[in-house]
Amino acid sequence: MTTVEAYLGLGSNLGDRERNLASAVSMLDERLAAPVILSSVYETKPWGYADQPDFLNLACRVETGLKPEALLGAAQEVERLLGRVPTFPYGPRAIDVDILLYGDQVVDTPELRVPHPHLIERAFALSPLAELAPELLHPELGVSIRELLERLPRAERDGVSIVGPLLRR
Repeated sequence: MTTVEAYLGLGSNLGDRERNLASAVSMLDERLAAPVILSSVYETKPWGYADQPDFLNLACRVETGLKPEALLGAAQEVERLLGRVPTFPYGPRAIDVDILLYGDQVVDTPELRVPHPHLIERAFALSPLAELAPELLHPELGVSIRELLERLPRAERDGVSIVGPLLRR
């Protein structure tokens, strides 16, 4: 079976945020049957809709044999099992699991866009991703993750603070 290195972004701002992240990581470990390599946890102000609690975010790297659509299905199942309910765009959530990158592939379907369409705008996604793979190239832009992060306005980058490693429970 051929595997692909994929990167996921996880975030939580409702309930026990760290427990939500740890539970999501454990579920991903089980569903993907592969080690999930984690960045540190970062705390950030909400993006888009400001009147909500701060987020905890992290990125993870997985080796998967799943096609992008199947990986999305696994991510959505984890969200559902952890109590994510649809809200308005950029609203509060117990857990959010996004596919940030899927190897060097570009996917553009009504259900899934990879690289994540807002990745290059969000320090809360780029910061943990840069920790895991700073020299990884964005497949459409040919620019490293580190450089994409450095291109963001200082105010955007300064809104992200490292908390430390995720304590798996």
